[in-house]
Amino acid sequence: MAVLLEEILQSVELWLKLIKKQQPYVDPNLDPVLLVPGIAGSILKAVDDDHGNREERVWVRILRADYKLRTKLWSRFDPSTGRTVSLDPKTSIVVPDDRYGLHAIDVLDPDMIIGRDCVSYFHDMIVEMMKWGFQEGKTLFGFGYDFRQSNRLPETLERFAKKLELVYKASGGKKINIISHSMGGLLVKCFMSLHSDIFEKYVKNWIAIAAPFRGAPGYVTSTFLNGMSFVEGWEQNFFVSKWSMHQLLIECPSIYELMACPHFKWQHIPLLEIWKEKEDSAGNSRVTLESYPPKKSIDVFKDALSSNTVNYEGGDMPLPLNLEILKWADETHRLLSSANVPAQVKFYNIYGINLETPHSVCYGTKEAPVTDLQELRFFQPAYVCVDGDGTVPAESAKADGLNAEARIGVPGEHRGILSDHHVFRILKHWLNADSDPYYNPINDYVILPTTFDMETHKENGVQVTSVKEEWEIISGDNNEFGSMADGKPVVSSISVSHAGDGKSEQENAYATLVVHPQNDGKHHIQLNAVGVSVDS
Repeated sequence: MAVLLEEILQSVELWLKLIKKQQPYVDPNLDPVLLVPGIAGSILKAVDDDHGNREERVWVRILRADYKLRTKLWSRFDPSTGRTVSLDPKTSIVVPDDRYGLHAIDVLDPDMIIGRDCVSYFHDMIVEMMKWGFQEGKTLFGFGYDFRQSNRLPETLERFAKKLELVYKASGGKKINIISHSMGGLLVKCFMSLHSDIFEKYVKNWIAIAAPFRGAPGYVTSTFLNGMSFVEGWEQNFFVSKWSMHQLLIECPSIYELMACPHFKWQHIPLLEIWKEKEDSAGNSRVTLESYPPKKSIDVFKDALSSNTVNYEGGDMPLPLNLEILKWADETHRLLSSANVPAQVKFYNIYGINLETPHSVCYGTKEAPVTDLQELRFFQPAYVCVDGDGTVPAESAKADGLNAEARIGVPGEHRGILSDHHVFRILKHWLNADSDPYYNPINDYVILPTTFDMETHKENGVQVTSVKEEWEIISGDNNEFGSMADGKPVVSSISVSHAGDGKSEQENAYATLVVHPQNDGKHHIQLNAVGVSVDS
């Protein structure tokens, strides 16, 4: 179907849903929901002690994003506390708590300069849940946190305990539904393991979405060696460079806790593979492919990052693989492996499938082998992929190690799955927010699709697509389409066109919308549309 014709159909269907003036719908019977984001999924602000505790947004921002990340977010790990602390001693990092914690996890882009879908995080889910009757501050809350830190950092878990208590009281003593995304699932699991009594007291259901329960090995391996990029191409000029992210994450316990779990029996062991050139005893050069499982990969990371430095305030600071963080992460993995769901809590797991997902990582080729491990940082990795959501392998996300009420695989991308309508339908059921899918409890009408016909034919370079759709709107209100006092149908016309740019097709679309007078509490709606595209 031509793009313009599809836009007309979508616009009319949206119009049907918005015929009446919408009023906020609040369902007082719903149990509260707390949304917990994953890595890089919370807005962060830097508090400057030298300027009267002035707050400045440092994640996510567009203008001067790379500079602010290097000066405010670059950090070093303190093994005595388990915290990663900003290099600037006068800067502390906080998460805004506006809109009961939802602001920090809603839309991450402050200015929408780039306007990419990737900066919208829980936004679509929040909007959808408010349609179901959830209300900010009463039954809908968010928990943002400093994602640089360990998932079991006492300071973060103490904040989480206070948040649970706050939500419980704000909702009138109702137990909470936690919905976590990605690494947020590890944070919730750590809390559940260390504070099972508090968890059981306040939590009714926990729904984990796209959680890397056993790690995201391909994603983390390439992050350690090559950094991480959230946008590609020219847009990187407005955002954080891949290398700046690398230098940040090398001191973040959270990223180490996303490494392949060493205690898990993988069906497909994630490997680090390197094509290396060596000389044999006779001095002859030969190229071999070496494979390293997760534990042995650590030695490669250490060698590859042994000379890694960061330039801060005019001086070079060593920044190798942090072995102290490795010890901390190993303890986190053991804690996660021993967690259990309290008897009174129900656990559900939604994971992404049907996308090629990095699992093993390969550097070099037989024709262009690696001669020095420290050069790995400058090689473009090649991935051996498995099924998953593009970031977390399905094998990892499914292996929660918990007594689950249900595990459901949904085709979708790691972050995009939060906007998936199949996921919304599942959540609506699990949250007991079900209703007739065609019924609107505020406007008190039902939209029933009655007819859909489409026909396409092509002749002499012209493609014609015709569509006929009909609906019946059942309502007790006679005024939603105006008085229609003369008893005649209301006819409207719509036309749009796209001239093409020499590469794309010329397109034209025309539509006629007919709204018939009410008869026995029903309005009959007809849409006849034709789309014409001409090859350039």
